[in-house]
Amino acid sequence: QVQLVESGGGSVQTGGSLRLSCAASGYTVGSVCMLWFRQAKGVMREGVAVISPGGETTQYADSVKGRFAISRDNAKNTVYLQMNNLAPEDTAMYYCAAHAQGCNWFNPLSPGEYFYWGQGTQVTVSS
Repeated sequence: QVQLVESGGGSVQTGGSLRLSCAASGYTVGSVCMLWFRQAKGVMREGVAVISPGGETTQYADSVKGRFAISRDNAKNTVYLQMNNLAPEDTAMYYCAAHAQGCNWFNPLSPGEYFYWGQGTQVTVSS
C-alpha cells in the first residue's frame, strides 16, 4: 500500500519558517518527480514546488520563489519543503504528491499530473 505522509506543519507568525517533510512507504520515490502543492479554503489547488527524481532540477510557483526550497533524500524516501519568510497568504493545507515517472516539464506544477497524494499538513500563518 502506497502512503505519503506529510509532517511539520503548524502555526507561525509572519516572517517565520517551517520545514515540511513527506515520507513515502510502499513506493520508491527516488525515480519519480515529486510535488508540493497547497489548498486554502475556497481557493483552487496551487502547485508550489517540484523536484526531479535526482534532485538536480526544481521549479517554483512565482508566489513562493525565493522563499521556499524543495529538496529530497532518496535514501530516506523523503521529500522536504523549507518555507521561510512566511506570510498569511501562505496559510493552507500542504500536500505532497508523487508522479509515476519523471517530471513533465510542460506542466510540472499541476497536481492532476501526479499519481499519489498524501493527506496533507496544515500551515497557518498569523499576522
